[in-house]
Amino acid sequence: MKKLILTTAALALSAGMAMADTVRMGTEGAYPPYNFINDAGEVDGFEREVGDELCKRAGLTCEWVKNDWDSIIPNLVSGNYDTIIAGMSITPERDEVIDFTQDYFPPAASAYVAASADADIMDVVSAQTATLQAGFVADSGATLVEFATPEETIAAVRNGEASAVFADKDFLVPIVEESNGELMFVGEDVALGSGIGVGVRESDAELKGKLDNAITSMKADGSLTALIKKWFGDDAVHYGEDGSVVTN
Repeated sequence: MKKLILTTAALALSAGMAMADTVRMGTEGAYPPYNFINDAGEVDGFEREVGDELCKRAGLTCEWVKNDWDSIIPNLVSGNYDTIIAGMSITPERDEVIDFTQDYFPPAASAYVAASADADIMDVVSAQTATLQAGFVADSGATLVEFATPEETIAAVRNGEASAVFADKDFLVPIVEESNGELMFVGEDVALGSGIGVGVRESDAELKGKLDNAITSMKADGSLTALIKKWFGDDAVHYGEDGSVVTN
């Protein structure tokens, strides 16, 4: 669940586009299982399935657009696509520039991963540039080393450039499991953010309303929880029929 921190106060310009029946869904395509590019070269993952279902329920046609994380908000504001559905947590800083639907994924844990059980998480810690995790590390007193992509943050631990990486736990779990003991979780999990929502331009109130209604519908009939469990496991935090967050 990726959490962007705005580093500038720019981006006040609104695209001012009227909402069309075809909605361009912007995503990073590099943060499994939330979103990634599959072997056929198409956007895939939890958010692809959620986004397609939201568009279906809202009576919209979806087109998927891949965009790098560090420019994903500027390119929404400038009109290169109509939504951001990319593991982006809802934060007050972002809400000053764009709007958000209600959350479609509950607040989840961030975690540290290292190559040794006794790694010092107050030493040098890697995180993806412009994320809530990067901000947390900087504020913690550890030395932050930032990278443009999540893959680079893991590589920094493997090559000894960082003592640990701090990222969404859901992203880290399969990496740890596939490392055959080379990587492991260290320290305590940390709860960050207020859940993940769909980002839209502040001028697109109609689109926001349609997506909000579709998310409410998916929570109520259990289909959103089914997708969360499909991609994140049966023990994942999910939603009750009333939209409340359920933990196992």
